[in-house]
Amino acid sequence: MADRYEYVPHPLLRHQVRDVASGVEGELMAVINEDVSNSAHPHWVELAYIRGPSGREFSTAVDNIQSTELRPSQSAWPAPAESQAPSWQSV
Repeated sequence: MADRYEYVPHPLLRHQVRDVASGVEGELMAVINEDVSNSAHPHWVELAYIRGPSGREFSTAVDNIQSTELRPSQSAWPAPAESQAPSWQSV
């Protein structure tokens, strides 16, 4: 019988992340490519396992995670929208 899962490297492993589907934040513990089918036809899905504040781990789609840590090039404030000078002002 073949394995039904395999570990996948991910740049956010052991970092604080947010599950955008539920809004829960925690530490990304693993990303696993898992066969979630219960039939003879395999159906592989990449799942992210996050340890939440309660200490319990939960899974979500790997596309649903985002980092909660700021990188040096990021700011805590959103970038201001480019303002356009009114047409009566010379630029």
